[in-house]
Amino acid sequence: MNEKRLGFGMMRLPMVEGAVDFDLCHKMVEHFRRQGGTYFDTALMYCGRQSEPAVRPLLPEKYPRDSFTVATKLHTGYFNTLEDRDRVFGEQLEKTGVEYFDYYLLHAIDAENYKKFTELDCFNWLKEKKKQGLVKKIGFSFHDSAAFLERVLTEHPEMEFVQLQLNYLDWESRDVQSRLCYETARRHGLPVVVMEPVKGGILANVPPVIEEMFRAAHPDWTPASWALRFVMELPGVMAVLSGMSNMEQVTDNCATANDPVRLTEADHALIRRAAEILNGRGSIACTGCAYCVDGCPMAIPIPRCFALYNEDQQQYGGKGWTPPFTYYDNATREGGKASACIACGQCVEACPQHLPIPELLRQVADRFEA
Repeated sequence: MNEKRLGFGMMRLPMVEGAVDFDLCHKMVEHFRRQGGTYFDTALMYCGRQSEPAVRPLLPEKYPRDSFTVATKLHTGYFNTLEDRDRVFGEQLEKTGVEYFDYYLLHAIDAENYKKFTELDCFNWLKEKKKQGLVKKIGFSFHDSAAFLERVLTEHPEMEFVQLQLNYLDWESRDVQSRLCYETARRHGLPVVVMEPVKGGILANVPPVIEEMFRAAHPDWTPASWALRFVMELPGVMAVLSGMSNMEQVTDNCATANDPVRLTEADHALIRRAAEILNGRGSIACTGCAYCVDGCPMAIPIPRCFALYNEDQQQYGGKGWTPPFTYYDNATREGGKASACIACGQCVEACPQHLPIPELLRQVADRFEA
């Protein structure tokens, strides 16, 4: 597999009636492993808290421990005391069925989360887990400015890797700052794990004008392949995580990772043009992580609302009635509609993309509920 390893993101596992589809997952994992994949990334809250327990039957109960690596994380939403840290960690070991984690991350560091991780001495705690042999490599995932990343890395030189949101759409983003964060990590000599390389599927389902542009240059490359290649070729990238939900995604991603053909300058020019087109279409840059959902007092399915809005805008131009209207009605039948938002702000605090969610929900309501 490509020297910039493809990582199996377990954030979007296939589900059937609210449960992990293990029949399909076993096939996906087997193909991924046959193609040279070893890196599996999970977290406590993924797939409605079913992702970590899925690790046990998919990996340690089936394969030798030294044939795969597991990464998981400590999130600020699940501990409030020093004792809680060990409780959560112990539960994670038990659920995943491994004796140690190859990679363990402090999850989603930003200015607010950094305060809690610092106040509860989580950096030293993580170092101790490494000394005990319970963690092989320590690091953190990050959602803030490059300037703040500089501060974190300066204050914690013991960190061994950093996980960043890198993709061609966010490369020059004022909010995500993909390029600047990447350059900061590399300046500190840290290897980088890439998350959201296809931005929650946005870069796998591009508008026809971009797909045609890409196909003219490389007929056999999918839009997702273009996005993966962009980050896989960055120096210092040790893994590129893709949240895979079906066999087609696994097959395509593995083929991309194993393809020796590299992007040319002309290809990079096409990627820059694709980013310009996408950034000019007014889509909502939601990755579908769903961190905003748990705390919503109105039970609004926020990522689904945004996905349907984007589909309406990108595929149908937002004119007249479109199929997303029906899907929106279905998606909000049990939860709240976008117009039910009371602007409490909980979703804004939870959003790694720093999206002004209440404002965007009003935009959705204006489109689908007017």
